[in-house]
Amino acid sequence: MIWLLFLVFFMLLFLRFPIAFALGISTLAYVLVAGYPLIIIPLKMYSGIDMFVLLSIPGFILAGNLMNACGMTDRIIRFCNNLIGHVRGGLSLANIGASMIFSGISGTAISDTASIGSVMIPAMKKEGYEADFACAVTSSSSTIGPIIPPSLPMIIAGSLTGLSIGRLFLAGAIPGVILAIGLMSVSYMISRRRNHPKQEKASWRERGRGLVHAFWALMMTFIILFGIIGGFFTPTEASVVAVLYALFIGLLVYRTLSWKSLAGVMTNSAGTTASLMVLVGFANLFGWILVSEQVPQSLAEWLLTITGNKYLLLLLINIILIIIGSFMETIAALLIVYPVMLKVAVFAGIDPIQFSVIAVLNLIIGLNTPPVGVCLFVASGIGRVSLEKTARAGLPFLLVSLLVLLLVTYIPSLSLFLPGLAE
Repeated sequence: MIWLLFLVFFMLLFLRFPIAFALGISTLAYVLVAGYPLIIIPLKMYSGIDMFVLLSIPGFILAGNLMNACGMTDRIIRFCNNLIGHVRGGLSLANIGASMIFSGISGTAISDTASIGSVMIPAMKKEGYEADFACAVTSSSSTIGPIIPPSLPMIIAGSLTGLSIGRLFLAGAIPGVILAIGLMSVSYMISRRRNHPKQEKASWRERGRGLVHAFWALMMTFIILFGIIGGFFTPTEASVVAVLYALFIGLLVYRTLSWKSLAGVMTNSAGTTASLMVLVGFANLFGWILVSEQVPQSLAEWLLTITGNKYLLLLLINIILIIIGSFMETIAALLIVYPVMLKVAVFAGIDPIQFSVIAVLNLIIGLNTPPVGVCLFVASGIGRVSLEKTARAGLPFLLVSLLVLLLVTYIPSLSLFLPGLAE
């Protein structure tokens, strides 16, 4: 009967149904044909979202939208541009740097692409950068967001497994920095070869002013991360602190938030949260069916019949996750695939914290991998460039991301060093 579940699910994906609808309709078809009572649908959906830690998701979404609405994105970009804008291709480097900083606010790749891209892509085109290169840089750098804390995918991973979210946040920090450095290196080399423009070197006074303007955004990440690690508050409480902090900055410090704009931010955040919770509920029902049909055990046995070597097994898992990530949004893929793959990884002796970073990194790389890379679509739409051109321009960045993935996969200390210090 499991074939019906996958048949309906992939057919609806092919017809470009939203992921939540594809999950809901396919599970409904399975429940009807299998003869389960329909009451099982709301029961399993509710159990999937009835987790205290998931309360942090609407908080972080609202905090990110508040910081974006009060002009924090522009301030971060100006600060990064003051620091490295004088280097050849400095605007592209500032783009990546801004994504690295903004990731501490948004925690998602798509919101990073949309917010940073709406400012940086037109600016880069105006300065003389190729449009496809500007889109590729923006799309590729957005993959840093879900790795550097706070990260919504890491929160989801922790809620699914009971792993410490604070440790997961720490585990992603070093890989995220390495990824940012790698993307900057590629961007700089391409810019030197193409003789991309550079701006006049900012004075120390201008840099100091930019730091003052961006200070509050930097402090937000610091407060959230060290508040959780230091045991001052849980991830759920941290999300509330982030919202209160964002309101304070927007209303009293920058004074760029009005009650009218605040209503729009609240409405947008509520809509995003509602759609995400529906997705989590349906994914839990989908996962329950997979477990009841013993799909995780069958997949584990199949992978282990191919090879018992831990390193080859990791390579196979990486390939599977990247393919899935290129067709499916990160959180949806994480909800469906991650618990299954984690059991295989733990059975093979892989640390669950390390594997969580591997899984998230795989799936966000998929967001920049054709044919359905979501971030590619967003960046291409902003830059008014075809998806094919953006994907072609992004190949060097994709190769660097894959190299970082291999490093994280086969050098456990990259993701386990900081969590080890916190023990």
